Amino acid sequence: MSQHPSLKAPGGGVVVKRNVLKRFERVALLKKRGQWKEGDRVQGLRKTKADV
Repeated sequence: MSQHPSLKAPGGGVVVKRNVLKRFERVALLKKRGQWKEGDRVQGLRKTKADV
């Protein structure tokens, strides 16, 4: 569904902190924190909070 033109911010889109991450984003975050190793299962990942 598209967004009505009157709701669009001038000079770009709306930047909002998302509180739900996609699986590949969660894996990248866990790798960065050292909580996920290559070869671990991608299903049943631990809960993560998005970095600001």
